[in-house]
Amino acid sequence: MISKFSMFKITAKIPVPTPSYFLRKTVIRLLSYIFFFLYVYFLCSPAAYSEARDILKLGEQITDNGTTLISAGGKFELGFFTPMGSSSGMSFVGIWYHGWPNQTVVWVTNRDDPIPKGSTGVFGTDEDGSLRVSDTTGTGNAYWSTINRRAPSKNGYVKLMDSGNLVLTDVVNNGEVYLWESFEYPTDTFLPGMKMVEDLVLASWIGRDNPGTGIFKFKLQERDRYVVSKNSDEYWVSKSEFLGSDEMPDAIANLLSYSSHSDPLIQESRLVMDYSGQLQYWYSLSLVLGVPENNCSIYDACGKFGSCNINNRFVCKCLPGFKPSSPEDWKARDFSGGCTRNSTALGASDKFLSLKMMKVTDPDKTELVEDEEKCKTLCLNSSRCQAYSYAYNEDIKGRNVNTKNINLCSIWTEDVRNLQEEYTGNGRDLFVRVAESDIETAARNCEPCGTNMIPYPLSTSRNCGDTTYFSFYCNMSSGQVSFKAPSGNYRVTWMNPSTRNFFIRPNARNPIRDLQFNPSLPFYVSDDGSGKSSSEAEDEVEISWAPPGEPSCFSSADCKDWPQSTCNPRGHGKRCLCNLNFRWDGSNLTCTKESDSALVQGASPKPSVEPSESKVKLLLIVVSTLACVIALTCIIIGIYLWRKKIAKTQANRGSNQRNRALHTLHSERHVKDLIDSGEIKEEDEGIDVPFFDLESIVAATDSFSDENKLGQGGYGPVYKGTFPGRQEIAVKRLSSVSGQGLQEFKNEVVLIAKLQHRNLVRLRGYCIKGEEKILLYEYMPNKSLDSFIFDQKLSVLLDWKIRFNIILGIARGLLYLHQDSRLRIIHRDLKTSNILLDEEMNPKISDFGLARIVGGKETGDNTTQVVGTYGYMSPEYALDGLFSVKSDVYSFGVVLLEIISGKKNTRFYQSEQAISLIGYAWRLWVGNTVLDLMDQTLHEVCNADQFVKCANIALLCVQDDANDRPTMSNVVTMLDSETATVPTPKKPAFLPTPRRDLSSTASSSSRLDTRTEVTGSLGETK
Repeated sequence: MISKFSMFKITAKIPVPTPSYFLRKTVIRLLSYIFFFLYVYFLCSPAAYSEARDILKLGEQITDNGTTLISAGGKFELGFFTPMGSSSGMSFVGIWYHGWPNQTVVWVTNRDDPIPKGSTGVFGTDEDGSLRVSDTTGTGNAYWSTINRRAPSKNGYVKLMDSGNLVLTDVVNNGEVYLWESFEYPTDTFLPGMKMVEDLVLASWIGRDNPGTGIFKFKLQERDRYVVSKNSDEYWVSKSEFLGSDEMPDAIANLLSYSSHSDPLIQESRLVMDYSGQLQYWYSLSLVLGVPENNCSIYDACGKFGSCNINNRFVCKCLPGFKPSSPEDWKARDFSGGCTRNSTALGASDKFLSLKMMKVTDPDKTELVEDEEKCKTLCLNSSRCQAYSYAYNEDIKGRNVNTKNINLCSIWTEDVRNLQEEYTGNGRDLFVRVAESDIETAARNCEPCGTNMIPYPLSTSRNCGDTTYFSFYCNMSSGQVSFKAPSGNYRVTWMNPSTRNFFIRPNARNPIRDLQFNPSLPFYVSDDGSGKSSSEAEDEVEISWAPPGEPSCFSSADCKDWPQSTCNPRGHGKRCLCNLNFRWDGSNLTCTKESDSALVQGASPKPSVEPSESKVKLLLIVVSTLACVIALTCIIIGIYLWRKKIAKTQANRGSNQRNRALHTLHSERHVKDLIDSGEIKEEDEGIDVPFFDLESIVAATDSFSDENKLGQGGYGPVYKGTFPGRQEIAVKRLSSVSGQGLQEFKNEVVLIAKLQHRNLVRLRGYCIKGEEKILLYEYMPNKSLDSFIFDQKLSVLLDWKIRFNIILGIARGLLYLHQDSRLRIIHRDLKTSNILLDEEMNPKISDFGLARIVGGKETGDNTTQVVGTYGYMSPEYALDGLFSVKSDVYSFGVVLLEIISGKKNTRFYQSEQAISLIGYAWRLWVGNTVLDLMDQTLHEVCNADQFVKCANIALLCVQDDANDRPTMSNVVTMLDSETATVPTPKKPAFLPTPRRDLSSTASSSSRLDTRTEVTGSLGETK
C-alpha cells in the first residue's frame, strides 16, 4: 500500500534553483545578521542602558531584590545594600560607585532608620510625589522620605545623574525644574558639583559597618573657616586669625570651591568625613591625605595648659608649674581634661615661661604698647592674665596698625588652650604666667627649657644643676633639650625625675649603633627599644643616671635646699656635707638621719666631786667625744669614698647592674677557658652576658625544688630562682635528653645578649658545667600567652584592649628583629607559648634556640633540616625548607588569629569537617561573617572595627605566596594607624594535619607552663 505522502513525493514538481533565487537568499540572510547586531548594540549600549535603568517615573519602585538604578555613564549606582562586615542583616538605600571592586558608598537615605532583617525594602515615590523608603509589609512603615519644594506633575521623574546627584525633576513648559536633590542633603561624602554653603554638613558614619549619623561633623563655620566637630565640640579648625595660618590643604580647598565640570582630576576626587574623625581626600581608589594629619593637629589635643609635640615620646605633657587635672585620665591617655596650676594664687612676683614657636588659641584681647616690658607689666598687673605674646610692629603688618613704634600685646585672660610646640605654621613666642615657687623648687635647679623642666642634678649650664651632669643643651630658639654625647647630640623626648631616666631619639646623622658615652659620666643605657607612640615615631633609647653625690656650694646659703647640711671643703671644692648623725641619700636628694641605735645614751647623774677632779673628767669627756667624732667622720668619709669608687667603676664598664644580687663569677677569660677546653666551640660571636656558677643557681632554686618549679618547657623544666637582694630570675634547665644541643644553647645565649628591646625577653646570664646547660632570664610573673588565651577561666582577664596591646607589642618585637636590630634575625619558632607576659601584661618574645641570622640586605635562607612547630610553620618552610622574614610573618598571622579567637590552630575542629583555624577564619571572611570568629569573652568589650582589621591583617599574613604577605613594617603601620588602608587578602595556605609517620622532636620552647609542644621533623628536603 502506498501512502499519499509517498505518492506526493513521487508526483510533486521539484523547482529548479535559479541565480536570482541564491541572490535573494543571501540578501535576506545578510539583513537578518545586520538587524541582530543592531539589536544587540542598542540593547547593550550605554544610551539604551541608561534610558532603561537611570530613571524612575512617578509611581515606579525598586525593591530589595537586586534591582538598581545606574547613571547614564555607568559611574554611580543606587539600590539597597548591607554594609560590608555587618552581621546585623539590616539594609539601607544608598548610592555607590558602579563597578568598583569594593563597594564605596557616597550617600545613604535611611542611615538612622535601617530596614530590619527579614523585611523587603521598597524605594520610589508616594502619592504626593515625595521620595520614600518603605517595606512590603503593608503597614505603611516609612523609613525615610523627602520634603519637596512642591508636588511634581504627572510628567515628573527621579533620575540618578552621572555626578552622583539623585534628583526629583518636574517637566514644566518643556523645561525641567529640580524639586529635590541629594546634593543638598549629603551624608558623609562631598562630591564634585556640590556647593559648600554654611548649612551643608558632612556627618560621619558611626563605624565601618554602620552608616548611622556619627559623632564627627564637617561644615563651613564662617567665611573660609572650616571646622570638624566632635559631639558639638571643635575637633579641628582650618584657620587661626591670631597666627595668620591656614591648615586647609590646597587639594581639599580646591575641591570645596570647585565650580567647573571640565577638570578630570577634580572629577575623580571626593571628600569623606571618616568615622575616625579624619576629613579624608580621596582620588579614585587612593587615599591622598587627611586632616587632622596627626594627634597634635586635633584642636586642643592636650587640654588647657597642656602642650602637644608630635616629636616627643608622649605627645602631651603639662607645662612646667602645672599638673594633670585628672592623673587617672592621663594614665589612660585621655588628655582632654588638661592641666591645672600647682599654685592657684597669682601675684606680682610671678615668673613667665618662655615658649617658642607655639600654636595657641586666639587671645582674649589685644593692646598697643611701646615695648615688651610694658606688655609684661600689663599682664602682671591683671589678676586674670594667664599669658601674653608680644609682636613688633613689623611682625603685624596687615593688621591695620599704622602707628610708628607701637607694637601689639596679646593677652589671654581665660585658660590657654590648643598649645602645640614646634609649630611650623607661623608659630609665636608665648609667655605663660606661673608662680615662682612652682618652677624654682631648688636654688640649683636649671630654668625650664621651653616646656621642659630640668630636674636636679641634670644641668644645661655650669651655673645650675650638678656640673657632673652638665651634658644637656637648651635650644633657646625652639625650646627643645638635647643630650650631648661623644657620638653627637640627641633630642630628649621625655624626662622622668622620679625614676631618674630620660629618652633620646637618634637620627640619620647620629644613629643608635653609633651611640657612645663618656665612661666618667654617670649615664648609661637602661633600655633600647622602638618606643613608637605613633606611626611617625622613630626608635628611642632609654637612658638612666646614677644618683648624685652631695651638691656643690660656695657658701652655706647654697645649702638651704638641703636641710641638715653645711657647706664644707671636699676635694677640690666645697660640698653641702650632711651634719653629724646624718648621711646623704642621693636617690631622694636629702640628708637622712642615721639610726638612733647608733647614738650613745648618757649615764645617770653622779654625786658631786671636787672641782679639780671634775675638770679632769670634763677634759676626758671632751677628748673622748672629739676622738669619737673624728673616728666617725673618718668612717663616713671612707664609706663615701668607697661607694664613690664602686659607682665610678660601674660607670666605666657602662653597666646597669649596680645590684650585687647577680652573683657573676666568670669574666671573658673564664669563657675563653671554656672554649679552649672544648666544651664550647669558638666562633665569631662573643658572649656578652654574665656567667653564673652552678652552686649559686642551686642555692637560688633550693636545689631545683618542685616548690620553685614554674613549668615544663619543651627542652626541660623552668624554675624560679631568688638570688641575694631578693632578685627573682627564671632559671631554664636544659634536660640532657632534650633536642637542644650545645650549638642551639650557644645560639640563644649570643643572640639574646645582643638584642635589646622592650618586647624581647632579656637574658640575665648562663651556666654550663659538665652536662648542665642553664639559661637565666628575667622573671615573667604571668608566664606565657597561651596559658591565658586557651584557658576558659584566665581568658576573661584579657579584654580587647590588653589583647590589642599584646598584638601590637609582638609586631613591634618582630619588626625590631627583622629590620631595626644590629642583626637581622629570623625567629623561626614564633608561637603563643613563646610569648611571655610581664606583670603589666606586656608581651616579650622568647626562645631563640632556632633563630637564624641573615646578613646585610638578605631576608632569607634555606635549610635541609626543618624544625619548628606544626600549625605555625609557613608552607614554603615546612615543605621546601625555605625560610625568610615572611616565614615569621606567617607565624605572626597564626598567633594573631589565636589571640582574637581564643582557639588553637593545631587543635581546632568543626563539627562539619576537621579544618584548621586558618581555614575556618577564611570561610567566615568570604562569607562576610568574620565577627563570628571573635572569642566569646570579648563580645561585650571588643572594638569591632579593630577586630575586623586584625582578622584582615592576620589573613594577609597567612597568604599562600610569601611575596603577597606584608612586611612587619607594613603590619605595624596598619595596626598603629586608624587611617592606613588594609588590602583585601588572598586565599591562605592550608597545610595538612601532621601524621604519625613523621618523626617527632621536642619544640624549642622557653615557655613557663606545664604542657609540652611536639613538632615534626621533615628531614631532608627533596
